[in-house]
Amino acid sequence: MKKLLFTFCLLAQTFTTYAQMKITRIDPTDWYVGMKDASLQLMFYGNNLQGASVTTDYEGVSVDSVVSLPNTHYLLAYLNLRDAKPGMMTLKLTKGKTAKNVKYELKQREMSGDKRMGFTNADVLYMLMPDRFANGDTKNDQIKGMNKYVCDRTKPSLRHGGDLEGIRKHLDYFTNLGVTALWFTPVLENNSPDTNGFSTYHGYATTDYYKVDPRFGTNEEYRKLIDEAHRKGLKVVMDMIFNHCGFEHPWLKELPSDDWLNEPEWLKEGTGSGRDEKTGMPNGTKTNSKYLQTSYKLTPVLDPYASKIDLKETVDGWFVPSMPDLNQRNPHVIKYLIQNSIWWIETAGINGIRMDTYPYADRKAMAQWMKTLNEEYPNFNVVGETWNTEPAYTAAWQKDSKLSDINSNLKTVMDFSFFEKINKAKNEETDGWWDGLNRVYNSLAEDYLYENPRDVMVFIENHDTDRFLGHGQDVAALKQALALLLTMNRIPQLYYGTEVLLNGTKEITDGYVRQDFPGSFPGDVHTAFTAEGRSKAQNEMFNWLSKLLHWRQGNEVIVQGKQIQFIPHQGVYVLARQYQGRSVLTILNGTSKEAQLDVKRYAEVIGKSTAAHDVITGENVDMSKDIKLAPHQTLVIEL
Repeated sequence: MKKLLFTFCLLAQTFTTYAQMKITRIDPTDWYVGMKDASLQLMFYGNNLQGASVTTDYEGVSVDSVVSLPNTHYLLAYLNLRDAKPGMMTLKLTKGKTAKNVKYELKQREMSGDKRMGFTNADVLYMLMPDRFANGDTKNDQIKGMNKYVCDRTKPSLRHGGDLEGIRKHLDYFTNLGVTALWFTPVLENNSPDTNGFSTYHGYATTDYYKVDPRFGTNEEYRKLIDEAHRKGLKVVMDMIFNHCGFEHPWLKELPSDDWLNEPEWLKEGTGSGRDEKTGMPNGTKTNSKYLQTSYKLTPVLDPYASKIDLKETVDGWFVPSMPDLNQRNPHVIKYLIQNSIWWIETAGINGIRMDTYPYADRKAMAQWMKTLNEEYPNFNVVGETWNTEPAYTAAWQKDSKLSDINSNLKTVMDFSFFEKINKAKNEETDGWWDGLNRVYNSLAEDYLYENPRDVMVFIENHDTDRFLGHGQDVAALKQALALLLTMNRIPQLYYGTEVLLNGTKEITDGYVRQDFPGSFPGDVHTAFTAEGRSKAQNEMFNWLSKLLHWRQGNEVIVQGKQIQFIPHQGVYVLARQYQGRSVLTILNGTSKEAQLDVKRYAEVIGKSTAAHDVITGENVDMSKDIKLAPHQTLVIEL
C-alpha cells in the first residue's frame, strides 16, 4: 500500500511538473531568412524547460539540436534555416505528455549583406550621449515599472532625460555642422537602480539586449530615427558591450549555467535577491568575497610572457560589481551575442558598431564574431575600443595584423596614442626634439605597424576622458587639434559640444565631461542649436569647424591621398596629403611666438604651383615666398 501511494504521489508530482512547463520569452524575438550562416540559436525562457524537445514542420527548417541547460528556466534550440522562406513558423515544445506551441516569425531581409554600407575614412563620426543631448519627449522621463531611479539635471551623475526623439528633432543640426555619421552611447535597456548617488545613464550595463531603454524610446522609434538620419545622409553607429551585462539582466536572477559568467562563484555567496545599494554587491555577500576585479591592464592579453594570473585578472575580472563579466568562451554565450549584433543590423539598419572594452572579452571569441560579421556584411564596419597608448599594441588588434598570432578580423581600432600625444602637446612648446607637436609626429611615424592606417579611428576626446579644453577656452589649441583630426589619414571622431566650446574635466565625476547640450532641455533659455542662440565665441568656433567639415565631404585628397609629414622645424609642423596632382597642407605653428614657414623646405609637396588658397577663409596664398605664422596659428591650404 505504501509503495502504491508513493508511486501515485510520484506520478502526480511528475504530471504537475510537466503541466507547469511555461514559455515566457524567446531570444531573438524574430529572425531573417537568406543569411550566409543559416544556423539560428533560440533561447527559451520560462519554467520547467529542461528535457523538452523542440520540433517544427515549417518547410525548409530543421532542428539541429536542443540543449538542456542546468537551469530549468532556460532551453536552447539550434535551427537550420538553409531553405526557409519568410513566414510565421510554429515551434512545438514537448515534455512528457505536455506540449506547447509557440509562433515565431521569419522575416525577409531588406537587402543582402553586401549592400549594408558601414562608416569609412570618408566619414566624420559625431559621438553623443542620448541622455545628455536633447529631451524631445518629457513623457518618458519617468517610466513606471523600472527600478528606482532619479531624473535630476542638477546632479551630473543622475539621469537628465535626453532621448531618441530629442536627437531626431535635431538631425538638421548635424547636417548643418557637416558630420556624416552619428555614434550614440548605448541605447539598450539599462534597468539598474540608482546607487550611492550614481546611475547607469551612460548605458554600459545592458539588462535587455533586444530592447531600447524605455527612457530613450522604443525599438520602433530607434528605427524611425535611423531611417530619417539616412534620408539626410547620416549614418548611425550603435554602441555594444559584449564583455559584460548589467546586474539586473534576467540571467543574473538565475544563471543559465555556472559557466555563463566569468568568476560566478561570487554570486553564490549572496542571497540571490538583488544587491546592496552602497556596494553594488549581492545582498548577503561576505566581506571575504571571492569577487575578482579586473586589473584594467590590457598588456597581458598580448604579452608573450604574461603570467596566467595577470591574464585572468584582465579578461575574467569584473569591470565593477554591478557589471557581471560574460564568458564568451561558452559557445552558447558568444552565439547569443553574435546573433544580437546581426539582429540589430537587420532590424534597425545601423551602419556600424562600436564595441566597448574590446580586449577585455575573450580574444578568440571576438575574432569569431568579427569573422562572422565580415562574411555576412563585407562593407560594414566595427570599431573596437582598444585603450592603450602604444601604437604597437593597438596595431596588433587590427584585421590581418602581422603582429598578432590571432587575426582579430577587426577593421577599425581607436588611436589612443594620438589622443594622448595631442593632449600633451597642447600644453607644450614645440621644440627641436620631443615636446609639443613632435609627439604627434613621432606617433604617426609608427603607422608602419598598422595593416591599414586609414581604418584607424582618431579622436581628441570622448565620454571617458577630460574634454580637450579642460577648464579653459584655448581655441587656438583646439583648432590645431581639429585641423589634424580632419586632414590626417584616419577616420575622425568628434565629441558632442566641442563645436560650441563645451569644456570640463573628470576630477570630481565623469558627469562633468558629459554635460547637457546647451539649450536642448525644457526650460533652457539659450540654445546652441541655432546661430541666434550661440554666443559670439561659440559661433566663431562652430563656423570654423563647419567650414572644414563641409570641405572634407567627398574630398578625394583627404580620403584617398598619400600622407607625408615633416619633422617639426623651428616649431612648425606640416602634414601633407596628395592625390592626382592635388595637395592639401596642414600647417601648425606649435609655439607661442611668431614663426615662419620656409617654403623651399616643403618643395616636394608644394611643387611648381605658387597659387593656393586658405580652406577656411578662401583667401589666396602665395606659395612662392615664406609664410609668416602667428603664435599657434593653424592653416589648411589647398593647392
